[in-house]
Amino acid sequence: MRAAPRWPAALALSIAVIACTAQAQDYPSRYIRVIVGPGPDIVARLFGPKITETLGQQVVVEPRPGAGGTIAAQAVANSPPDGYNLLLASASYTINTALGQSPLDLAKDFAPVGLAVTVPFVLVVHPSVPAKTLAELIAYAKANPGKLNYASSGIGTPPHLAGEMFKAMAGVDIVHVPFREANSALNAVVSGATQMMFSIASTAQSQIAGGTVRGIAVTSRLAGDGRQAIAPGAEAWDRLEQRLRVRMGRRREDLAHGAGLDDADLRAKLTTAGYEPAQKNTPRQFGAFIAADTAKWVDLVAKTNVKAN
Repeated sequence: MRAAPRWPAALALSIAVIACTAQAQDYPSRYIRVIVGPGPDIVARLFGPKITETLGQQVVVEPRPGAGGTIAAQAVANSPPDGYNLLLASASYTINTALGQSPLDLAKDFAPVGLAVTVPFVLVVHPSVPAKTLAELIAYAKANPGKLNYASSGIGTPPHLAGEMFKAMAGVDIVHVPFREANSALNAVVSGATQMMFSIASTAQSQIAGGTVRGIAVTSRLAGDGRQAIAPGAEAWDRLEQRLRVRMGRRREDLAHGAGLDDADLRAKLTTAGYEPAQKNTPRQFGAFIAADTAKWVDLVAKTNVKAN
């Protein structure tokens, strides 16, 4: 039997958690726990004070890494559905669903709260790679099939699937080299052991600034200053899609625009840390976002025949 719906937010925590006050008239009457799965917990820690200010209760951030997010997800799924236990998730959860790796169903075992941020990848290359733009990298890869290696934090992880999507979209032959975790993968690019990687922007920023890797493109629709803050000189990913005229996966539902995260200081801190603050969205819209994201990865897995360990 599946657990009753909970009150987590996948991909990032949102102050839309206030929607769960319908659970009881006196909600919240005690502290709220945010359990963090794969990835850094900085988003939860930045949002915590804002939630405390809004709801008047302390937010306790509890990292539960490991098992691709299953440990964190089960901790929330096994807790009472009372709005006091939230899940800060990432794309790992929708990817695990697509790969058949998760014992839990995001759509059936959890209730969406809202999207607060997205985390762009930066396509980075070792300085020895003779390409300074996305077009040059694609041309070089096509002229040298199988010569370029791309690192990831393991089979079935978001950096791996991002690399497979790039291969399918650009029509290039590059070789996947999995590592045990993201820092080892990025270090392999820094050392030149591998030539490229889709790295989380917040992780790659210092290496780009130091010149140990070159930022080629950002998987983001940020324009101008937002993109430049992540990787100066990098190209926006949507230009690649426009140029290739290829659509991978299924259309993602647009989130509603509104006041959203209107705290200027919070938005600035998120952007500086390499995250893109979301616009105002509802649990229903976020549920559609999760469904579309899952469908996208299901489609990619079917087209590329990616297998998990």
